[in-house]
Amino acid sequence: MQIWWKSKMFEAIFQILKVGKSLELIMASYQLLNELDKCFPRAYLSNVDKSNSSCTALLEPVVVKEAWSPFSLGSDATCGERQTANKNSGGPLDSSGFHLLIQNIVKVTDEMNSQALNIKSLGNMFVFQYLVNVLEGDFLPRNSMYKETMNWTLLRESLINMLLGSRKISYKGLIKDCLSLISRLCHVYTGFNHDPSCEENSAGKQHEKCDTAVAIAFLEVKSCTCISVQKLLVLIMELDMSKKKADMQGHTTRADGVRTPLVEIIIDELTYNEDILSPFLQVFNEPKWKLEIALQYFWKYIGKPSVRTRRSNGPTEDATFGGLLKYFSNNTNTKNIIRKIGTEVAQLLLAHAFQAYLSLSSEQQSVKGISNSKEDASISSLEICKNMISAFNSFRGKDGHMEILPLGKEALFTAATILSTK
Repeated sequence: MQIWWKSKMFEAIFQILKVGKSLELIMASYQLLNELDKCFPRAYLSNVDKSNSSCTALLEPVVVKEAWSPFSLGSDATCGERQTANKNSGGPLDSSGFHLLIQNIVKVTDEMNSQALNIKSLGNMFVFQYLVNVLEGDFLPRNSMYKETMNWTLLRESLINMLLGSRKISYKGLIKDCLSLISRLCHVYTGFNHDPSCEENSAGKQHEKCDTAVAIAFLEVKSCTCISVQKLLVLIMELDMSKKKADMQGHTTRADGVRTPLVEIIIDELTYNEDILSPFLQVFNEPKWKLEIALQYFWKYIGKPSVRTRRSNGPTEDATFGGLLKYFSNNTNTKNIIRKIGTEVAQLLLAHAFQAYLSLSSEQQSVKGISNSKEDASISSLEICKNMISAFNSFRGKDGHMEILPLGKEALFTAATILSTK
């Protein structure tokens, strides 16, 4: 009875979030749902005492399968339930509904007129943020326990794995829309539109057809939506990494399907659409994965130093940031990479990779590639800084007309400062 009551409560509040007609109702329902999820998590780790004579407690995963969910996915959702989810604007979403939600948000960001700034558009962004929070809350405890137990079933049954494994969506299309959304929201997230005069003029144009409060709220909500897109991408990358481990250990089956790793899809999109490269790198600030993306972008054109098989789990030699910088110490190598991607892209990737490397170092984490390759312990931060400056000098030596980008200047200044203090 208690589970039924909670489900009805969640369902009613979620319906308000999806079809609310006022900014106050939407924001209140969004905040309430997040607070309720903290009080009644769908998945969590619980301390279980395994010994009567010892205080030692072990963590065990707890999944409340009867709990209400804003998603209608997998075998637990009948065909009738999924059809209801699609028809009922206030009901749970299936995989195609989730993708459609993202597409609608992308469409709104494309429209420059004031009609785009309405309650429905604002509500869609709040719904997306909440759904990503639910995916994260379900995935993180499962993934944490998977790392301890190597029980792939925990992740196989996660919401995000079932969402991405659905045949009702185009996985690559979903990712492409996410990258497009990041590109369109970049100027808001990075603060380029936070100039008071710009906001004042924008608000003035919108005053006739939309509520002023909605116009003001849109700036903050767009920024938070951008963060949620990044969070979604990170969750998928973490899932890919865990699935790769499970695959290496023979724990996956044909039923798990084959999905192209997200990092590879992102690199392909950034390669063939350079217009989104800079916005993506500005917004995406998770250092571990940012470094990996930058490295794999370079190695795509350079060629990895060693070949890995599907079941191999050994380190990839020199496929690290230090190895990349050493690559540029060779004039022929530098000339080849400039010819393939140009000095501007090379600067951009190298500067962002350097930022990510420093962030990881400051967190006192081992700088490692996602393929389990560790940064060579003999390469100190000082050597990294020296090689960073040397790489930019090599770029300039091969392109006398090269203009160092502002981000490149910042990276060089940081490297020089670190060297001067040691």
